Amino acid sequence: MTATLTALARSSGTFAMVAMDQRESLRTMLRDHGHEPTDERVRRFKLAVATELAPHASGFLIDRDHIQAVAPHVDRGLVLAVDRLVQEPGGMVEDTSLDDDVEPVPGVVALKLLVIWRDDDRRAERVALSRRFVELAARQGVLSVLESVVRVPEAAREDAIVEAARALGAVRPSLYKCQVPLSGRGDPAELTRRARELDASLPVPWVVLSQGVEPEDFPRAVEACCRGGASGFLAGRAVWTATLAAEDPTELLRNDSVPRLQELAAIVDRHGTPWPRKGAV
Repeated sequence: MTATLTALARSSGTFAMVAMDQRESLRTMLRDHGHEPTDERVRRFKLAVATELAPHASGFLIDRDHIQAVAPHVDRGLVLAVDRLVQEPGGMVEDTSLDDDVEPVPGVVALKLLVIWRDDDRRAERVALSRRFVELAARQGVLSVLESVVRVPEAAREDAIVEAARALGAVRPSLYKCQVPLSGRGDPAELTRRARELDASLPVPWVVLSQGVEPEDFPRAVEACCRGGASGFLAGRAVWTATLAAEDPTELLRNDSVPRLQELAAIVDRHGTPWPRKGAV
């Protein structure tokens, strides 16, 4: 029997989750902050983030390569990324596929798939991929977290975010994850208006990611989106980016990232839509 979203939610029914499934992009970020991004450094950073932040998060997202190291430090809400990424070193994720031979992992309550949404002739293929992912999670008795990132000309971005939500939300994942409208910039009332468009297009609860949003803008963006129907966030960069330059990020994670995460959690508790209101299970 599939778990309910209680497994990922705060007591308020909202979500304050940390993403630590970055792969090539994390290596690029570490390199940009003066480190040689060896496998060991990546492992140490992910382990430090899990150790310090997972106790304060309602969910924690990790990739397949590091789940064994991280899982003992995550007491609840463990989410496993099952996407294979097409990504050149230093570049963006260009496409994804489903790692559908993944075996059930003890402690994992949800699977996550990233889908890159483009204005091309492969839309039906991406919807089919998303449906296969939801079915895989259901077979394993865990939740499905479906993430979309649009790759379209900037002028078409906002419409594409809503269009992707409408098409991919129709496969009814347990939880939908998407970009913040307007990259979190502009009038909060306008952000909320656009969030309401997203909310109206989705039959399931949804959360925002932080990619593309300046860390200092993220709390305001989360509040605006929650006022428009979002149920919280699943974010990495906005929470732990400031710790990347440190040789050992532990102290910065405790002193900077934990308060930041707690601030964001308080925002979603006050303004987020509890997931049962969307009729989810």
